[in-house]
Amino acid sequence: MSSPSPAIQIENLSYAYGRAEAVHDLTLTVQPGRCYGLFGRNGAGKTTTMKCLLHLLRPQRGQVRMFGLDPARNEVEVKRRLAYVPDQVAFYPWMSVRETLDYLASFRAHWNRKTEQELLDRFQLDPAQRTGSLSRGQRTQVALIAAVCPETELLVLDEPTSGLDPIVRREFIETVIGAYQEGNPGQRTILVSTHLITEFEGLIDEFTIIDHGVAVLSLDSDQARERYQKIRARFAQSPPELDLRAALRVRRNGRELELIANGGGAELLERLRQHNPEMLSTESLTLEEIFVATLKS
Repeated sequence: MSSPSPAIQIENLSYAYGRAEAVHDLTLTVQPGRCYGLFGRNGAGKTTTMKCLLHLLRPQRGQVRMFGLDPARNEVEVKRRLAYVPDQVAFYPWMSVRETLDYLASFRAHWNRKTEQELLDRFQLDPAQRTGSLSRGQRTQVALIAAVCPETELLVLDEPTSGLDPIVRREFIETVIGAYQEGNPGQRTILVSTHLITEFEGLIDEFTIIDHGVAVLSLDSDQARERYQKIRARFAQSPPELDLRAALRVRRNGRELELIANGGGAELLERLRQHNPEMLSTESLTLEEIFVATLKS
């Protein structure tokens, strides 16, 4: 039995606005059932990549495929199988929340009304309120409800938490992604672009970091946590002069050393042990710390 086509396949994608190249030679693959993170600072090329995937922009070089299909030639089939939340959400301002959801549901073959009501209650949204009077965060909440309820094969989220109150971001996104993936475990795929990585820490299976339109790191999240280590050592006196070139970053503070290791953690630990530190500890970096360390290195 042949394996299913990747949910998303991007090969050597490039796109420029005039002379300014937003995405350069980007390649990545998202397998079905995965939650994939596209991480980058504002202006890194995340939204341009999303728009090329969705045939809102035509790639200038390279190609994109979704479910093995060309989104330009098979636009209706591709978009029937996905839901998209853009970074800037807009609705018809004269419609109520109820009318907006009913209008969006009319374009879908399937719509989970139970999930819709649960999320409306959870986010304390008034169905009678006009969308023109909603805050940016509330509009994002409505858009996410509208993306989850059709229960499509693929959910594409572009900076989905950027308009939300920091206090509710993590619980909110866990609720939305949980409602989406739990409906058909292992079959529903998510591509989320964000520079606010902490909220997605336990949800991302795999990620690519892009900077100035170029992929600088692509890894499975568990492999990344094994590979990137924070090592702390404290000595009785000032730290000895050691060959620490294998470390991604070294910080000295009095009698203490803090190292960021990228794959060479065991060697660095052994080198430090030879100098009898009073304290020696190691821990995995979070995805956000890996993001920061990668872009600062």
